[in-house]
Amino acid sequence: MTVTTHKTFCRFCHAYCAIEVDVEDGKPIEVRGDAEDPVYGGYTCIKGRQLPEQYTTPARITESLKNKGDGEFDVIDTDDAMDEIAAKIQQLIKNYGPRSVATYVGSYGYQNSAALVLPKAWHQSVGSDSYYTSVTIDQPAKAISASRFGTWGGGTHKFTDADVCMMIGNNPVVSQFTPFGGPPPFSPYARLRDEMKKGMKVIVVDPRKTESANRATLHLQVNPGEDPTLLSGMIRMILDEGLHDIEFCSHHIQDLEELTARVQPYTPQYTADRCGIPVEQLVEATHTFANAKRGVAVGGTGPDMAPRGVLTEHLILVLNAICGRVNREGEQVPNPGIVSPPASRHADVHEANPAFNKGPKSRVRGLGEVFGEMPTAALNDEILLEGEGQIKALICLGGNPMVAFPDQDKTYEAMQKLELLVCVDLYKSATAKLADYIIAPTISLERDDVTMLTDTWYDVPYSHYTKAVLPRNEQSREEWEIYWELSHRSGVPIELPGGPLDPTKRPSKYEVLKLIAPNARISIDEMRAKGKGHLYEEVDVRVEPGRSGRTAQLQMLPEGVADEITAVFNENIWRDGKIIDEDKEFTHLLISRRLKHVFNSSGQQLSNLQKKGTTNFAYMNPEDLKAMGVESGQLIEIQGAYGMLIGVAEAAKDIKSGVISMAHAFGDLPGNWGDVRQKGSSTNRLLDDHKTYDKITGQPRMTAIPVNVRHVKEDAA
Repeated sequence: MTVTTHKTFCRFCHAYCAIEVDVEDGKPIEVRGDAEDPVYGGYTCIKGRQLPEQYTTPARITESLKNKGDGEFDVIDTDDAMDEIAAKIQQLIKNYGPRSVATYVGSYGYQNSAALVLPKAWHQSVGSDSYYTSVTIDQPAKAISASRFGTWGGGTHKFTDADVCMMIGNNPVVSQFTPFGGPPPFSPYARLRDEMKKGMKVIVVDPRKTESANRATLHLQVNPGEDPTLLSGMIRMILDEGLHDIEFCSHHIQDLEELTARVQPYTPQYTADRCGIPVEQLVEATHTFANAKRGVAVGGTGPDMAPRGVLTEHLILVLNAICGRVNREGEQVPNPGIVSPPASRHADVHEANPAFNKGPKSRVRGLGEVFGEMPTAALNDEILLEGEGQIKALICLGGNPMVAFPDQDKTYEAMQKLELLVCVDLYKSATAKLADYIIAPTISLERDDVTMLTDTWYDVPYSHYTKAVLPRNEQSREEWEIYWELSHRSGVPIELPGGPLDPTKRPSKYEVLKLIAPNARISIDEMRAKGKGHLYEEVDVRVEPGRSGRTAQLQMLPEGVADEITAVFNENIWRDGKIIDEDKEFTHLLISRRLKHVFNSSGQQLSNLQKKGTTNFAYMNPEDLKAMGVESGQLIEIQGAYGMLIGVAEAAKDIKSGVISMAHAFGDLPGNWGDVRQKGSSTNRLLDDHKTYDKITGQPRMTAIPVNVRHVKEDAA
């Protein structure tokens, strides 16, 4: 047989590594990094190298399935399935209104470059605001904080060629990417190594000595959830010692005096004591960051999923701004975006425009739309709450709510209450097991894509358009295609930036991408013609002078932030060596983590990745386990204020005493205690979504969760 080699990029996660795929007899047989790619240079990770098995595994859903009503499924022709789904959705809209039909786009859906735009456009066409994605239970704080802070027209410093980088609660060596200022999404360990060889100082803030912390210049092993405390203390020290960029602050920053007053209680000793680090380490980190000429601080999933994630991201913006970490007039914008429309960059401030308290409202907890989508933390209640606006149907694109949504028992109740649940999923996930229909998805190697999601995450003007490498499975559908199918059957057009989709003729992915990005800086046609990743060195955008009459300033204290800084100071949960939360005593805080061999709930189905482990161990400090009389491999009960799970204990010296570290998105349907060694446990069993939640995003406390722990015998579990 003849083996052909194709250049493409991996879509297992958001890193989008450039790869070469060997194909024999229409099947992939090997994946390796593309050494010729100008950005990735041959890098790929263990997950991406498993794409051949993703194509061939018996666990993969290759034909669409219909639930017989007893949890068992029959094969159904995909066109027939779409006929039935479309008829049901049209009837629900007629009976209950457009809002009764919802979409949830999960992590795998994000890997398809049309799977965000098309569903949202369909919702707008039919008049339904019930559009949800995983970002509102992951890192919504980034967009929210930036929207009310304001933005610098010339952009902020990037990782490459910075003198210092401070990473707060992210671990790019494992997660493979840290957008908006951290190591770019390719070979993160090599990028850290190379920049540190050039003199970069790397500061990692994390309760665990992570893989990134092992390589850092300085690791601050802070107590979980204390990121706002740490940042407030650093800001106080910088302002008190005059280490800030006085000239930049005087022209472009508002409320600096009041900010200075608000952070005054955060003395170095108080901050260090509460964070659980030596004061000398706090001082060193602050001086290292503030005295650098160029640098960036960036937050990750950890602090964003913790209490007060929006405040943490806001304080990161404050820290970067007062240190003047922005591109100045005449400097090059490292990557203005290739798929994005061209726009001039000026050395001035774009006025704050909060991306919340606008648009439609949720029916629960006073929540509303944030940056154009509804908060996912409210979705279960929108299904369960009777009355006008109740969600009756859910289309789930590459997501697994049963192990991703807060409060697993409530999620289970909500999924069962739906009149229609459609999952587009590679596997029979915990959620797909409850579906009325499972639509076989077109996998990444079978479809065209462009690096749209990561367009501005690179710190160089890079983009990659890939054509399909493998012939398409005719029974499969891309995530976006579900909505064309609905449009085709109802006649309701889908409006895209480049014009409407013709509901009478199935478009190609290439045609769809052209309609999504009609004004790209480099046209889709040109990117497609390259046939591989390309560095567009001709794109040289410089920061232009500030425009006359522009008076907007960066907002240090938008509404509510000053009071929140004070509230954090007054809410110390650490008392007499115990954790006190809502007048209850706890012994540990549980934090989330990522594992290199999985991407959320994807990867657990592949044999080579299963060899790396099939459960999400409850990693604990060896001394903590010893005090409990527990050995690695034994079962423990982890009890929070709102739920309980069974975990498999594992000693880990990189975990701070009083902390438990577990990966999220493991487990199965409720009641799988006997399978914790094979499938793990859903940490979302510990979460509530109605008490400890962010008042803007609705995101509950999903890490730094107060818990008690005890040993349980195998038969008791």
